[in-house]
Amino acid sequence: MEVSIIIPVLNEAENIQRLINRLFSHSQNLVKEIIVVDHASTDGTLDLAKAAGAIPLLSPQKGRGPQMNYGAQHASAPLLYFVHGDTLPPECYMQEIQKAIREGFPIGCFRFKFDSPRPLLAINSYFTRFDRLWCRGGDQSLFVKRTLFDQLNGFRDDFIIMEDYDIIVRARQNHPFKIIQKDVLISARKFDTNPYLWVQICNLIVFTMYRRGYSQEQMYNTYNNLLNYRNE
Repeated sequence: MEVSIIIPVLNEAENIQRLINRLFSHSQNLVKEIIVVDHASTDGTLDLAKAAGAIPLLSPQKGRGPQMNYGAQHASAPLLYFVHGDTLPPECYMQEIQKAIREGFPIGCFRFKFDSPRPLLAINSYFTRFDRLWCRGGDQSLFVKRTLFDQLNGFRDDFIIMEDYDIIVRARQNHPFKIIQKDVLISARKFDTNPYLWVQICNLIVFTMYRRGYSQEQMYNTYNNLLNYRNE
């Protein structure tokens, strides 16, 4: 089954060509297109993406959810694969996704591990193999059949945070979800400017706010005020 890969970005010049090259190199000739969707980058991310062979798009709306939806509107393959710009799927990503589809899973993700040897980060990585909502996240990438994505009306355009949790919750109400037991390599840059324990506390606070129905603005502002990190 052919795949359209959609990458939402914000100032990912350092990572975007490495990611696109990885995806093309291990595509098994099944990647129909790689679509990189920007909104407000100032570092030339889209130019670098185009030079690497991706289709560059400029989203009219900020936020990963709206950017991914915009990319999906321009995608033409029957299978969508959403990947963050600072991650690297495993070399076997295409074989594993195709296998999951053949097994009857219309949606799923991978585990993750950090691109850092810090021992505490291995704790987070270990738990992503388990089937629990709090173990999920957009960094793990997400594959979904186009028919199901359309049935779900995609990501919530009014979500500026937790959009990945939301679509998984909605999909799992009626469809099986596959956690592929291979690792996506993700950036540990958040821990370069924040203590490990503080990041876990902030994640727990925002996840609890999500489960209790707090507004997007409340969750977004809380997270950005608590962490010293990129304003996304």
